[in-house]
Amino acid sequence: MGSISEFSHEDHEIIAREYADLKEAARKRCTDQSELDMIQKAFDFANEAHKGVRRRSGEPYILHPIAVAKIVVSNIGLGYKSIMAALLHDVVEDTAYTIDDLRSLFGDKVATLVEGLTKIKTVLDNEDKAQQKSMQAENFKRILLTLNDDVRVVLIKLADRLHNCRTIEFMPEHKRDKILSETMFVFIPLAHRLGLYGIKSEMEDIWLRYKEPEAFNEITAKINRNVIDKDKEINDFIAPIEASLRKAGFRFEIKKRVKTPYSIWNKMVKKRIDFDQIYDLYAVRIIFDPDESTKETERDQCYHIFSIITAIYRYKSDRMRDWVNYPKNNGYEALHCTLMSHTGIWIEVQIRSRRMNEVAEKGIAAHWAYKKDGFASTESEMDKWIGKVKEILVNPDVNALDLLDLIHNDLIKTDILVFTPKGEQRSIEKGATALDFAYSIHSQVGNKAIAAKANLKLVPLSYVLKTGDQIEIITAENEKPKREWLEFVKTRKARSLIMDSLKSERQESVLIGKKMLKEQLEALGYTLSDKIINMLMTGYEVYDSRPDELYFRIGIGQIKLSSLSDVLKKAHEIKKSSSGIFSWFKKDKKDEEDYVISENNDSKHKYVIATCCNPIPGDKVIGFLATDGTVTVHKSSCANANSLASKFGDRIVVPKWEHAKTQNLSFLVRLSLKGFDRIGMINDITRYISFVMSVNIRKFCLGTEDGVFEGYIDLYVHEMNDLDKLIKRLQKIEGIQSVIRTDL
Repeated sequence: MGSISEFSHEDHEIIAREYADLKEAARKRCTDQSELDMIQKAFDFANEAHKGVRRRSGEPYILHPIAVAKIVVSNIGLGYKSIMAALLHDVVEDTAYTIDDLRSLFGDKVATLVEGLTKIKTVLDNEDKAQQKSMQAENFKRILLTLNDDVRVVLIKLADRLHNCRTIEFMPEHKRDKILSETMFVFIPLAHRLGLYGIKSEMEDIWLRYKEPEAFNEITAKINRNVIDKDKEINDFIAPIEASLRKAGFRFEIKKRVKTPYSIWNKMVKKRIDFDQIYDLYAVRIIFDPDESTKETERDQCYHIFSIITAIYRYKSDRMRDWVNYPKNNGYEALHCTLMSHTGIWIEVQIRSRRMNEVAEKGIAAHWAYKKDGFASTESEMDKWIGKVKEILVNPDVNALDLLDLIHNDLIKTDILVFTPKGEQRSIEKGATALDFAYSIHSQVGNKAIAAKANLKLVPLSYVLKTGDQIEIITAENEKPKREWLEFVKTRKARSLIMDSLKSERQESVLIGKKMLKEQLEALGYTLSDKIINMLMTGYEVYDSRPDELYFRIGIGQIKLSSLSDVLKKAHEIKKSSSGIFSWFKKDKKDEEDYVISENNDSKHKYVIATCCNPIPGDKVIGFLATDGTVTVHKSSCANANSLASKFGDRIVVPKWEHAKTQNLSFLVRLSLKGFDRIGMINDITRYISFVMSVNIRKFCLGTEDGVFEGYIDLYVHEMNDLDKLIKRLQKIEGIQSVIRTDL
């Protein structure tokens, strides 16, 4: 909450206007005047409770609950009780009113929703702090526990998070990093799993705007230019489709869509391509009203439309996506295909019924509404997932940090379809192995598995399943789980069951891990000591006060000692190198001060450049302060940084590059190259890098096939400006089509 001051006439006008907009939207969701009256009562109560209070932005605080309620009704489609809960969601936390007060005024259901939404302010006791538990993770566990009671709590929480993201510019930077990282690690995958694509996309774009501002601005500018240039082409593409569908008697509407900046950026990063290589930049959505007078089912009519449009345009077969026959886990149904226009551009076409579109827009809220009305008679993948989450939550052996990782992995995974020997269809996570399949059948089948048959051929338990595989598991009575199984299983269930079986052997694993570490250290000329242990726990990112956790992870093979030499070398380089590259500040509720590391090493802090993302001067970065004063520096957009920030937000610091002090230091980067091969290409590339730019090459890997080359170069640069110059000059070399910085 912000400061308290008298509201001006203008403030009251803004509040009245925003609430009027909410009331108009709510009118469509209310069945009678009594429900609208209850919303009015909730607003009046919240408005009085937050009277005179302002947010960090300076606007009246009540505008936040109104905005959350708007998202709840307009973006998610929830009813009047959820709107009331959204209006009241901060009252108990920020005022003297209690849940019992709300229960007596607004009924048990609204009070229960608000109770689920009320933020946890409990302070960890000393024992918890000693064990390095995460308050954030505990809070997320409580959020997910509400799935046991009412999924609407999570939906309203997502609306609350979306509005916080919309106003994030008014947050201090360290707080902003924490919120954005939490959002990317938990809330965005959660919105995706619940089918709330609009909310998901908006949060993704906000994340990109602050985490990778240059990329966001560049992509947004290119989108705007392309839309202007291609708008007539898209209209010309749509025209014959409209004519053909009308001729066939369909009632429909067609909407145009452009990929979001985040989805474009994500595709560019993952596929190592530039903007011009995004061929599905545009999408056309056909939303039809099913004709109930024909014998064709809703599903059949989707395929009928597909046959009509593919008779007009050639489609790309490997880009066909059938989510009508096989809906996504979140209930999403549609046919997707990518067509070649007559002007030579690829355009994605999505075919949906009105019902499918409602489920796609409103997610789980619409899914359950249709289910209630008889549209969905069987248990959906969504219901199954919620059941799985509940299963995890009630497991007493799963701590909050583990839970956060489990839920995150469950949220982002995609599924494939496989078959049992009897032909029974089963859904399993993409990338899962035969052993994962064994554990999905029964814990004992997994525990006693020795091999498998895929399509009647003998395969090892590590065999990665493919869509359509028929799998048979071979067991042996005396078999038992092995530690090495953890190296290749993919699913949460399999990992959990293996760990349960190995739990009794934890102490043995600790002793094995300690012995392995000691032997490896001695082989490298080191002695096991507290100093070395602290260095390794920081290097391997083991955020625990107990060395046993490090030993255990080594013992079960989670930490590979093959990287031990590199971790130690990195730690020694930190001690030898100048510490004057960074200055940072960590904001505190009581005061704000800058922590600056001087060039003469008079600071108690030292820095570590994270090897997962290898930031360089000029990158937007985020830091994590360890108990020994070490700051691990990540790129702001790094996935590992998002994970850490979602669990240990109180450790976030905001590093600042001091460019003047990096000129004598070099930082490792990787450039991925693609282009047309020719004689002398490698010579031109290396000569320019080494002699013109005077840049040291660490590794050069290039392959060519049928006149096209692809590969990467690892090299050392001083800062971002050097890298930008290098990329621009390399792009001018004859034959090179793209030069992109990628992760090592």
